Amino acid sequence: MSTMNLDFTIIRPRRVSVWSQVKQCLTEWRRRARPRQELMYLGAMELNDIGMSRGEAEFEASKPFWQA
Repeated sequence: MSTMNLDFTIIRPRRVSVWSQVKQCLTEWRRRARPRQELMYLGAMELNDIGMSRGEAEFEASKPFWQA
């Protein structure tokens, strides 16, 4: 006769520390800010290559870093 293994392993969700959340938020803000700043240094041909006008690039670059 076989026996059933009834051991239940309780997997608790990993708690994310506040510091980890802050680091994640800052990383996301930096990830947004860099490309926006770089848009202002692109020329007309480069903007055309990525399908943006100068006005669209300026609008995107003017967004605050915390705004998606």
